[in-house]
Amino acid sequence: MTEPLTLAQQLIAAHLVAGRPVPGEEIALRADQTLCQDATGTLVMQELEALGLDRVRTRLSVQYVDHNLLQADARNAEDHVFLRSAAQRFGLWYCGPGNGVSHPTHMQRFGVPGQSLLGSDSHTCAAGALGMLAIGTGGLDVALAMAGEPFHLAMPRIWGIHLHGRLPDWVSAKDVILELLRRHGVTGALHRILEYHGPGLAELSTWDRHVIANMGAELGATASVFPADDAVRAFLRAEGREQDFVPLAAEPGSRYDDTEDVDLSRLQPLVARPSSPGDVVPVAEAAGVPLRQVVLGSSANPGPRDFAVAAAMVRGRRVGDAVSFDVNPSSREVFQDLLRTGAVFDLVAAGARIHQTGCLGCIGMGQAPAAGTHSLRTFPRNFPGRSGTPDDSVWLCSPETAAASALTGVLTDPRAWALREGVNPPTLDLPNPASVNRDQFEAPPLPEAAGHIDLVRGPNISRLPELDPLPDELSGPVLLELGDDVSTDEISPAGAQALPYRSNLPRLAEFTFTRIDPDYPAEARDAGPHFVVAGHNYGQGSSREHAAITPRLLGLRAVLALSFARIHEQNLANFGVLPLRLADPGDRDRIDEGDRLTLSGLHAALAPDAPAQLTVHNTTKGEDYEATHRLSPRQRAHVLAGGAIPALSAHGS
Repeated sequence: MTEPLTLAQQLIAAHLVAGRPVPGEEIALRADQTLCQDATGTLVMQELEALGLDRVRTRLSVQYVDHNLLQADARNAEDHVFLRSAAQRFGLWYCGPGNGVSHPTHMQRFGVPGQSLLGSDSHTCAAGALGMLAIGTGGLDVALAMAGEPFHLAMPRIWGIHLHGRLPDWVSAKDVILELLRRHGVTGALHRILEYHGPGLAELSTWDRHVIANMGAELGATASVFPADDAVRAFLRAEGREQDFVPLAAEPGSRYDDTEDVDLSRLQPLVARPSSPGDVVPVAEAAGVPLRQVVLGSSANPGPRDFAVAAAMVRGRRVGDAVSFDVNPSSREVFQDLLRTGAVFDLVAAGARIHQTGCLGCIGMGQAPAAGTHSLRTFPRNFPGRSGTPDDSVWLCSPETAAASALTGVLTDPRAWALREGVNPPTLDLPNPASVNRDQFEAPPLPEAAGHIDLVRGPNISRLPELDPLPDELSGPVLLELGDDVSTDEISPAGAQALPYRSNLPRLAEFTFTRIDPDYPAEARDAGPHFVVAGHNYGQGSSREHAAITPRLLGLRAVLALSFARIHEQNLANFGVLPLRLADPGDRDRIDEGDRLTLSGLHAALAPDAPAQLTVHNTTKGEDYEATHRLSPRQRAHVLAGGAIPALSAHGS
């Protein structure tokens, strides 16, 4: 007799191509849909070109332009033109600049309960709000999925999050996910799928669920899943797509690998302190911090309700004189609804600055705060320097906390503000049905026309470099010895200076690790093959595979860490960089920058059936360290070949 399945297990079973869905074992999944954004999509399109793809083989693939929106010179505009031509050439839908952040826009127009979505952005998991199996990963994995290949990953554990109770006044969905981050930190859900269930779901709209699912990435989760219930039906009906609704829920009696209980009624306004989404405290505990910037928007708080509640709070009032109150609408359709309801009028009258729809300051593309000041944002991440300002001080919060704080000029608990002002929680009258604007998407041409479309490649757009195989013996210096939680922002920075080179890998390589060591690119070129040593959770944050490929171009061949973030570990293997775990945590402190390390007999050590263990010899100190890896036989072959594309080319795939 078959055991009843959780919703996540049902979704995996429906898309399983190979492997056993046993936690830790590698499985292969079919991708129904794919999503790319422009900061990662240019490299994906170069990978499709290198793979010789004629046309995507998924049900639906979409290319969004939402990150590199500033056009201070021709480079970002060249990317936009290149991406549109690639979408036409390979058969993707195209959503150009100004139409919205990919995740909420995709959920509005293309999200379908029960389907799988693979995206070259770590926050792709937001689509789990609709009952999708939505996973963020590196661009090469997405390119391979578009070429018809399955997506490989280690089967995650299923973590059931039981929600009950009702959110108190001035507490919202952002505080739910911040509470989980307060409890578990940025690695608490590594190699897990979070499945939300329980009577508390009745209190959460689909937009609320998007907030929670989106920031599952900050917990390290592979995906987040909500049932497709009446709330999802109502959302799709409002979007004019009720025909896409399919009811989905865990089967009665199904069991989770791990469980968690969240009493919504006991939550309070929370804030993540600089500079980690996992450093969470009650707003009341940190209240009084002076602010110079408050930003509302991003994929973490994208719904019309999130903007409308802030607009209602500032209506008839004026934000603090010293505060820049920035508002980034999340999608063109949401912006249209905010215009219809008068919310934009209320925000502007209160002193808000309205920016174009897109990611903007979330990825450091503009909106950098002044040095030495505090910035409060409804964003998902606040890694050091991500805002574009070195030594920044960025806090993460809910829209209610953002609005109250913008008015007072200091970090403020919205409950305290409401009590002082004698204000009750606003009653929001949101448009239903929602604004629907299908014209923001350009459909792919018919297959017979696509083959005659050339890629429009401006002078800033490179091609994928050729990568050499891994030698049998690897010897080189340690150029960096790093701590815990090194983010991909610190490896390959975002921001207005670096992002315009996303499609120019040789030029982008000049920014590699420069937030940690400005001399790294020059030292790496001089050193040739070399190592990096790090602590726990190396490569957290963005899915950008640039953080794997640009160090590789500069000679990085192996990273020795105590643990890795899921996506980055896979990206390293995809580009022929060996991700090794030091068996003894104390060995990290025994290895110093400048030490010369040697790995011998790599071809035998990475054979399909070889034990997942290697010895690292420190020739400088005459010491040996044991290291392990979690590479599947498929990934071992990729590393030996120098990367996934060379491996596939060698086998004629």
